[in-house]
Amino acid sequence: MLRRQVPAALQGLVQDIVHYRETVRGRFRQVETASLVVPLVIGFGEAFPIGLGREPSATETYGSFTSGLYAGPVVIHSTGRMECVQVNFTPLGAWRFFGLPMSEIASRMVSVDDLPDRSIRDLKLRLTGLPSAALRLDLVTAFVVDRLPRSEARDAATEAAYRLMHTRNGDIRISAIAERLDWSRKHLADRFRTTIGVSPKTLARIMRFNHAQAMARAG
Repeated sequence: MLRRQVPAALQGLVQDIVHYRETVRGRFRQVETASLVVPLVIGFGEAFPIGLGREPSATETYGSFTSGLYAGPVVIHSTGRMECVQVNFTPLGAWRFFGLPMSEIASRMVSVDDLPDRSIRDLKLRLTGLPSAALRLDLVTAFVVDRLPRSEARDAATEAAYRLMHTRNGDIRISAIAERLDWSRKHLADRFRTTIGVSPKTLARIMRFNHAQAMARAG
């Protein structure tokens, strides 16, 4: 795994930019728990069998894809022949990058070829033609840096609510957030589904779960 330092312009919007290549043949199974990242994966090797909340079926294979927030485990199989570039967006970064209602990709696996934005589909072709991991990381980093500041996807109130929830690790009443914004809980939920992909209640559960995991890792 080759990791690229996230530029200052992307802080808070992108968590990781990595090039991943497997070098040992075999059959491997990995389970990822519910996270607060939205990945963009551009694959160059075999496709990944991936199942949301269960073992993947024979037809559930993905080479280049994204997937919005999902409040459950993700099961990933590999054969040791996988290679990809991966950009892990925060929910706020994903909203700005993809420029579509995040509910359209939440709890789903979505092929890059099915995304409406042609420039993201073209990025896959440009990356595939490059001969090294370093050049691929250069290109994908430049693409994201150029795209995010120009994005028209903005929702200052919902973004502020997200940051408040994140600061509190999800330990805050949803009604208190709605009161701060002078919104109804229904309006708050609708805005969150558009900007974040899931309801505030689901997001808070994921945040609390991630915080519990961090505490467990720290002993």
